[in-house]
Amino acid sequence: MADSKGKSGNNPEKIADGISELKIKQIEDEVASSYLLVDIGANLTNSKYSRDLDSVVERAKDAGVKKIMVTGASVQCSKEALRLTRLYPGMLYSSAGIHPHDAKTWTDDCYDIIKELASNPECVAIGECGLDFNRNFSPQDVQMEVFEKQVQLACEVGKPLFLHERDAHDDMVRILGKFKDRMPPAVLHCFTGTSAQALKYLEMGLYIGLTGFLWKDKSDDGVRSILEKGLIPLDRLLIETDAPFMYPNVRGSKIPANIKQALSDRSLSFLNRYCTFQRNEPCALPVIVEMIAAYMKRPVEEVAMATTINAIKLFGFS
Repeated sequence: MADSKGKSGNNPEKIADGISELKIKQIEDEVASSYLLVDIGANLTNSKYSRDLDSVVERAKDAGVKKIMVTGASVQCSKEALRLTRLYPGMLYSSAGIHPHDAKTWTDDCYDIIKELASNPECVAIGECGLDFNRNFSPQDVQMEVFEKQVQLACEVGKPLFLHERDAHDDMVRILGKFKDRMPPAVLHCFTGTSAQALKYLEMGLYIGLTGFLWKDKSDDGVRSILEKGLIPLDRLLIETDAPFMYPNVRGSKIPANIKQALSDRSLSFLNRYCTFQRNEPCALPVIVEMIAAYMKRPVEEVAMATTINAIKLFGFS
């Protein structure tokens, strides 16, 4: 099992002084009666939520999701994400950054705009930023240049990084390595890589964010295998829906019977009633944490509590 403290000094205590024993006990008590979850990545600025965002947020609360980080993926998206935090104070938080797909839109003033957005207490992370060499919607050299600027910005403002990586592991490691002595904590969002890649990110001190991608992963060395082998320490695990994407199709034949049996009726009721391939919602998070716990062969309450405490430490949620 990887050293959960990592080797790069990316200590979440740089962001938050930690959680008191009393606070942990309060979280344990709430988890014991119902899930107390944090969705670290939901794209609630997406137009698919434009007509009923109030209901989406209310359903998330009913499902046990107490905090949601609204992902910023462009300058305009980051501004809108911050605006939403003011409409749902204490429930929604935001990130600010430029997704690798949109790296080609970077201009000279983007650095200062993102820095200004990040100065707001509701904005708790820099990103979504990183590298995507799978689709290459922006040229790879541009992606790397824009990503490095955003890592530099995170170091300057002292806020965590919300990272995206597809088929670009080596370059991601190389760029992050340039900042290893001063980089703030970071999470590799929606991880879909191999065990070797996961272990490398953990060695660097990163958190690993998992989504409903689990339902369709059948690779010999993918996320399911990583969980079954216990390679991700609980104190480095975070959960997210990536809504409206990454719908967890728990009815699919790819999910083993024992995993399906571990899903509670209550969690399934939110998923089946309100979520589809076309529009996933944060209320699907209970099903995701139940799947993760089942693959890890750990009590779901333990996984729920650990991921919530990790999110509070990393992002400094109130």
